[in-house]
Amino acid sequence: MTSLLVFFIWRLDCLGQLNSMLTIEKYSFGVGDRFAHQAKSQLAGCVQALEKGVEVVPVWNKSHREHTTIGSEPSSVRQAADAAVASLGWTKSHYVDADHINMGNVEGFLAHSDFFTIDVADGIGASPEGSAVSDFLSKHPELVGNIAIPGIAEPFETTEAYVTEVAAKYLQAVKDAGQIYRHILEKKNGTPFVPEVSMDETDLPQTPPELLIILAALADEGIPLQTIAPKFTGRFNKGVDYVGDVAQFEKEFNDDLAVIAFAIGKYGLPANLKLSVHSGSDKFSIYAPIHRALKRTGAGLHLKTAGTTWLEEIIGLAESDGDGLVLAKDIYAEAIGNVEALCAPYAAVIDIDRGRLPSADDVRGWSSAQLVAAIRHVPDCPEFNQHMRQLLHVGYKIAAKMGDRYIGLLEGCEETIAKNVTLNLYDRHIVPLFIGE
Repeated sequence: MTSLLVFFIWRLDCLGQLNSMLTIEKYSFGVGDRFAHQAKSQLAGCVQALEKGVEVVPVWNKSHREHTTIGSEPSSVRQAADAAVASLGWTKSHYVDADHINMGNVEGFLAHSDFFTIDVADGIGASPEGSAVSDFLSKHPELVGNIAIPGIAEPFETTEAYVTEVAAKYLQAVKDAGQIYRHILEKKNGTPFVPEVSMDETDLPQTPPELLIILAALADEGIPLQTIAPKFTGRFNKGVDYVGDVAQFEKEFNDDLAVIAFAIGKYGLPANLKLSVHSGSDKFSIYAPIHRALKRTGAGLHLKTAGTTWLEEIIGLAESDGDGLVLAKDIYAEAIGNVEALCAPYAAVIDIDRGRLPSADDVRGWSSAQLVAAIRHVPDCPEFNQHMRQLLHVGYKIAAKMGDRYIGLLEGCEETIAKNVTLNLYDRHIVPLFIGE
């Protein structure tokens, strides 16, 4: 009788959590907007996709660090997103992401977000308490031995020692995710939201067998996650192309899709659970492999951009010539004079050869076309300079300090900037990923 009562309590709890979930669509696209001025031009890219018959829903994301740097509040993201949706008459879903939140900074996002990227990278490698690892192994004997997963050519061969090692590495991070998720669930008080778990901001990638173990643990923790962001093989530097073995990435991505499909059935995770690729903007060389995988499997995808819109603002200012060009050059001059301070927080996700950075004086003499060509991400353009682009990517705090001067020129050059933002998101990102033309 007691066991039956416990079962019904558990089932009611599960149903309550499911009722607190939004069901995110198959394809979603994270659109960061540092200064909350480009929501309409970002949404225009999704409108163009819908006109092609492909639904890609926008998820406006902005982290606590970005809000702190800019001096903004989470409410500004919601306001900008809702205003863009109303202006363009968008009738599909849209979301506002509390990006990379933890227990220390989630409170300010609760009233304004309906998508929560739960970042538990800091817990990876921390020792789980008590008998957590042995309890996990006792509960999951199926994770030891020969594991055949549909869609993966060779079965995984795991040992008890291997599963113990992986569980010891990730269980505390999973426990942290559960704590944060339940806190959000309680504070949202029945208002539905989308939970994502992020483990990408760590040193080593998670292999497909590790991902399976992590998903089993997340299911045990009762988190109805709809997207998961692992760390993939290779480097996902901010604002530039993927650095790594594309063939190896493709195999890993396909294996991860198979692991997720298997875990959904095995552990009762949400049927729409999908991979999330963080810092995914501008990773042009892996878009074709991703598109092939999505087309072959029918899987969904969430891709989160990283500063793409801010860079398109700089390009639009430079392209506008006049005061806009002067401002873009001033921002670069300030950035090259403060390389150490700007790059330090992003050291793990940028690779800048300082010998390839032109001097501020040289750039002062450039035309609008020269500066645009150097920054715009067209990899086969001879004038493109990925080192300048990465430096400017991390230099948004310079624009924030300019205050009204920067915002005033954003508004004054709106038409040119909006054109660049929409073209970049639709032509360079949405089309190769989701449409495949």
